[in-house]
Amino acid sequence: MTVIIVPKVRRQTLLEQLLTTLVQDLEIEELPKKEEGGLYHLQINPEMTITVRELDPGISFFSRIGPCPDVKKEELFITLMKANFLGQGTGGAAIAMDENEKDLTLSSVLPYDMNYKMFKDALEDFANYLDYYREELIAHQAAAENNLL
Repeated sequence: MTVIIVPKVRRQTLLEQLLTTLVQDLEIEELPKKEEGGLYHLQINPEMTITVRELDPGISFFSRIGPCPDVKKEELFITLMKANFLGQGTGGAAIAMDENEKDLTLSSVLPYDMNYKMFKDALEDFANYLDYYREELIAHQAAAENNLL
């Protein structure tokens, strides 16, 4: 009797499939490398990198918005808390501070059962909110420095 050993082929995870399609769709040069902890750092443009991670179940997006202001931060925090309330001003994402309380971050968790269009739309929305809050942070810092708050 002859025994045939078939090598085990690793199937792509849902996230890997979605990222592969995204890279092709957006004509990004290469698929981001999977790093420790299952993290993929997707560079949208030179100023914007979104960390994508597969959860069990689901997918998460995470990015740094910018440094937490030193001046008039309470006024900014009130605005951000209103935006976080029921995800109304963040598209379901959450604005928080990093573990060192130095930077503001944006994060979002998506359901596991999704197709490519849902993934791409969610990523685009996340990137738009990230861009918006980066601009808001810059505007707040300028207003605080000019005593307009």
